[in-house]
Amino acid sequence: MAKTIGVTLSERIAAGLVVDHKLAGAVRRFPEGTDDDDESGLVELHTDALVDAICQQVVLAADGTTDLTAVGVALPGLVKNGVVEEAPNLPQLKGARIEELLTAQLRNLGVNAPVTALNDADGMAAGLASAHGKLDSMIRVWTLGVGIGYGRYPFAPGVWEGGHTVVSLDDKERFCGCGGRGHMEGIMGHRAMRLRFLDMEPEEVFEEAKNGDARCLEFKRLWHKALAAASATTIHMSGPGKIFLSGFNIRFLDLPMLKDFMQQMVKMSPLQSYSLEVVEDSPELRVIGAAVSAEQAAAR
Repeated sequence: MAKTIGVTLSERIAAGLVVDHKLAGAVRRFPEGTDDDDESGLVELHTDALVDAICQQVVLAADGTTDLTAVGVALPGLVKNGVVEEAPNLPQLKGARIEELLTAQLRNLGVNAPVTALNDADGMAAGLASAHGKLDSMIRVWTLGVGIGYGRYPFAPGVWEGGHTVVSLDDKERFCGCGGRGHMEGIMGHRAMRLRFLDMEPEEVFEEAKNGDARCLEFKRLWHKALAAASATTIHMSGPGKIFLSGFNIRFLDLPMLKDFMQQMVKMSPLQSYSLEVVEDSPELRVIGAAVSAEQAAAR
């Protein structure tokens, strides 16, 4: 029985013990509670303090388990060879040799297991693959939130910053947080939408689109075209297959509209065997995905 610890970082740290790809016990969370005041808690921690907080949650999740196969940590950012090369949502981690730091601190706490760091969207993809019995298939997942996450399973060398796929050649499309022009995230990201509509929240924009407001309806179409364009691009680059859609802004999705735009963009018949499925995002699923990814990395 493979025993692994999965950890995911977003506004909070969530950690859990995973046995044979299933959660064994409760998911530990830090900071605890649900107050909005805690939402920026991780950003305010310096690197060493954040590493220590992660390791403390690993120890709590392990709950005395000593025969761990691996520890997987899924975090928002570009992770390569154990180094966080970019982390817009947790800027204190940029440049951190996160696997080395976590391994050393865990060893000090009595946990001797290899650590794998990965992008949180890839962790989500691995969790979905496990939950849907697709560990032998390629799947992709878009996470629609403050930014746009793109996860891919199984692991393959690459960057996978799919949220920065260029979907527009309009010079005015420069709302992406990275500063790039024409990016998917600059259209669909929650932060980008708030910058675009300074007089309305994203929820109001999509509500007014339902009421027939011309400006909001035009943006709703642009939002869906951006998602369709990025999805069509990955199909043309990687082939058809299952594409999951998740995140708190999935509430804005008009699936028939998305499918209509996709049909206009993917015309070659061998590539049309893709499928789209909306799924609920959850820390538990991401924890399992981080653990599965770490287990597979330890076996390579």
